[in-house]
Amino acid sequence: MSLPTTPKGWAIRLTQILSAVQGTHGLPRFPIDVATLAQDFSRQVFPNAPITMVRGLNLSRGVDGMLTPHPHGSGEWGIIFNETIRSPGRRNFTLAHELGHYLLHRRNNPNGLTCTNRNMADWDEGRNRIEAEANTFASYLLMPLDDFRAQIKDRTVDIDVMTALADRYAVSLTAAILKWLTITDKRAMVVVGKDGFIDWAWSSEPLIRTGIYYAARQSVIELPPASLAAQEVDGETGRHGHLHPVGVWLGSEPVREMTVFSPTNEMTISLLLYPDRAPSRSELAELEEEPTPDTFDKFMDCKAVR
Repeated sequence: MSLPTTPKGWAIRLTQILSAVQGTHGLPRFPIDVATLAQDFSRQVFPNAPITMVRGLNLSRGVDGMLTPHPHGSGEWGIIFNETIRSPGRRNFTLAHELGHYLLHRRNNPNGLTCTNRNMADWDEGRNRIEAEANTFASYLLMPLDDFRAQIKDRTVDIDVMTALADRYAVSLTAAILKWLTITDKRAMVVVGKDGFIDWAWSSEPLIRTGIYYAARQSVIELPPASLAAQEVDGETGRHGHLHPVGVWLGSEPVREMTVFSPTNEMTISLLLYPDRAPSRSELAELEEEPTPDTFDKFMDCKAVR
C-alpha cells in the first residue's frame, strides 16, 4: 500500500488505524495519545527512521516544539515540546504538529525543525507552506472531520461549544475555533490579542469573500477600544458576549464578540460572528450616502429650540 503524500491523507490513514485498534480493544476514541501513536506507528512503518523519544524540555520563550534527529546520526528522531507550556491542549496540538513535520517534511529538513507559537497559528500555505501543512495534519488527526461535524450539528456555535470541543479532543481553544473556521459556511473570525494589539487573526472563507480580514502580521493594529478584549471585561461577560454596533470591528455591520482571557492575562481570544448575509452594494451605498448633520445645522437647530 502506497503512503500518503498530503496532510489530510496522512491524518485519514492514521485515523483509520486508530479507529480499528480502538474498536477492537474497546478503547475511548478521544482524545488521541499522540506520543504513543507517533512512536508505535513510526517503528512499524519507518523502522530505519523511527521516533524513539517524545518529551518535554525547558525551551526558549516563544518556542513551542521541535522535531530533531538523533545527534549521533542513527536515523532516529525525537519530538520535543516546551514543558513551560501549561495548557495540555496546546501541548497535545504541538505534538501532533511535530508528528506532521516528521511524516511530511523530515526528508527535506534532515537537521530537524524548530517551531514557534506563531507557527502553530500559521494556516496560510501561501505564507508558510510547511507550517500550514503541519497544522492541517494536526487538526485532521486530533479532530477528524466526521466527528467534528457531528459534535456541532444543530448547535449554535459559541465559546461554550468551542470549549467543549477543545476538551473532547484535548486541543487548545484556538485550535478548536480554527478548525471550525476552516469548515464553516458562517461569516466569522478569531482575533488573538496581546498587550492591547492584534497579535494575529483568521477569517472564515465566507467572511474573506466579503472582504473582511485583518492583515495583523503585516502591520501593527490596535484592538478596537470598544471591544470586549480591549476593555478586559469579566470572564462571564466575555464568555456570553456582546453585540457591537457598526464601527467597532471591521465592516459595516453589527458584530457579536465573545472573548476569553488567558489565566495570566497575556492573551485574549475573541470569536467574532458576523451576520450570515453580507450587506449588498446598494445597502452599503445607502449607509455611505446617509447625510451627516452639519455642525452649523446643529447650532441653528439648538438656537431655534431656545
